[in-house]
Amino acid sequence: MVNVSEELWDLRRVLAEIKNNPADYHETDELIDPNAELSGVYRYIGAGGTVERPTQEGPTMMFNNIKGFPDTRVLMGLQASRRRVGRIFHQDYKTLGHFLNKAVLNPISPVTISEKDAPVHEVVHKATDSDFDLRKLVAAPTNTPYDAGPYITIGVVLGSSMDKSMSDVTIHRMVIEDKDTLGVYIMPGGRHIGAFAEEYEKANKPMPITINIGLDPAITIGATFEPPTTPLGYNELDIAGAIRNQPVQLVQGLTVDEKAIARSEYTLEGYIVPNERIQEDINTHTGKAMPEFPGYDGDANPALQIIKVTAVTHRKDHPIMQSVIGPSEEHVSMAGIPTEASILQLTDKAIPGKVLNVYNPPAGGGKLMTIMQIHKENEADEGIQRQAALLAFSAFKELKTVFLVDEDVDIFDMNDVIWTINTRFQADKDLMVLSGMRNHPLDPSERPEYDPKSIRFRGMSSKLVVDGTVPFDMKAQFERAQFMKVKNWEKYLK
Repeated sequence: MVNVSEELWDLRRVLAEIKNNPADYHETDELIDPNAELSGVYRYIGAGGTVERPTQEGPTMMFNNIKGFPDTRVLMGLQASRRRVGRIFHQDYKTLGHFLNKAVLNPISPVTISEKDAPVHEVVHKATDSDFDLRKLVAAPTNTPYDAGPYITIGVVLGSSMDKSMSDVTIHRMVIEDKDTLGVYIMPGGRHIGAFAEEYEKANKPMPITINIGLDPAITIGATFEPPTTPLGYNELDIAGAIRNQPVQLVQGLTVDEKAIARSEYTLEGYIVPNERIQEDINTHTGKAMPEFPGYDGDANPALQIIKVTAVTHRKDHPIMQSVIGPSEEHVSMAGIPTEASILQLTDKAIPGKVLNVYNPPAGGGKLMTIMQIHKENEADEGIQRQAALLAFSAFKELKTVFLVDEDVDIFDMNDVIWTINTRFQADKDLMVLSGMRNHPLDPSERPEYDPKSIRFRGMSSKLVVDGTVPFDMKAQFERAQFMKVKNWEKYLK
C-alpha cells in the first residue's frame, strides 16, 4: 500500500482546470431525460465527429438535473475536441500522437492504496441489498430512441489473467439488461480482456472485473491502445501514469478479487459469466444496439457476453456519470490519437525521419482513416511514402484508408489535404487498392452482400492508399505560392 500526498489527477481536477473557459465547459440545471434527450441535446452543442448533421465542435456539457437520478450528474463530450484534449494534457494538439508515443515507451505502473484513501468507495451498494437495481443506481443514457437499452459507453473494464500475472484495461459497449445484469460486446481478436475471458471460459469459471467510470482522460485515452503497440501483458494504465508522470491509484474491490481505479466517480464490480450469452436488445427488440463510430446504428448482437454485477460504488458528492455519443468526435480522440501514436512508433523504427506526423480525422471515426505527412530528402526516398502506408496498415488492422501528403500540407486541415488530391494526384498512377484484407466489422460496407467477390466474411475490406505526394524529381514544379513572412501580423487584429 502507498500513501500519496501530492495533488492527484482525476476527472474533478481536469474539470476544475477547464471550467472557466466557455469553449471547453458549460453546465446546465435544466431537467433532462437520460433516455435519448440528453444525447439529442448534446448532438447540437458539441458532438462533432460522424454524428448526424447539424452538429459542431463545442464545450463539454455537465447536466446537473437528470430525470430519475436526483443525486447524479452526467458529463458528455469531455474529449470531443482535439484542441481540448491538448489543453487537458498541457500539449500542442498537433503533436499528441508523438506525446502518447513517448508515454508508451516510458510507462509508469499503477500503485495500490488503502481503502480509506479511495474516493470511489465512499458510497457502496451491494447486489445483496434488497433495493439493489442498476437501472436506478446508474444514470446511463441511451443515445437514440432505438437503442437496445441504457449504455455504459465509457466504462474502463479492468481484469486479469487467471494466474494474476497480467492485468489490462479496455473500453467496451455495455448495455444494462436487468437489475444486476449487463451485456458486454467484446470484439473478437486483439483485446486483452477478451483473451483473459476466453481463458476463464475454457475453465468454466467466472472472471472477476471492475468497470470504472468518470476518469481522467489520461486513463480513457490510454486504455484504447491495442497490439502491436501494447502487446498482451502490457497494462495500458502504465500509459496514463506516464502521461501524468504520476501512477494511477488502484484499490482492492469489495466483492470481487480484482482492483478498481480508486479515483473513479463510479465503479461496478462483477463477473463475466462463462459459457452464457444474452440477446443485446432483449428488452426493446429494435434490432439496434447503439450508434457506433462510423455514424450508423450498430446491429443488436444476438449473443453478448454477460456481466453479473455484485456491487456499485461511487463518490458521495454528486458523482459524475460520464458518457459518450458513439459517433462523436470524443470517440475520435479516444481511438484516433492512440492509433496515431502506434503508427508513429512503427514508422519511426522502420523508416526513421520519413513520417513527420500522423492524423486520424473525424471522417474515419478515429479508426478507419489516417493522413500521413511524408518527408522525402532525396531521390532514394521516392516510394518510401507507400511503404509508410503499408506499415500503417500493419500497425492497425482496422485502418481502411491512408492519405499521403507532403510536409508543406497541414494534415489537420481537410481542405489542404483534399487540395493535394486535386493538384498532386492522378488516379491512374497514385491510387493503390489492397483487397481481401481484415478490417472493422462495424463498417456497414464490409459485408459479403456488398461485394461477394472480395468480402468473404463480415469485417473484410478493400483498403485504399491515396498518394498525394509530389514525385521527388518534380518538387520544383509544385512549390506553393510564397507570401511575405510577417512576424508581427497579430497587431493588425488589435
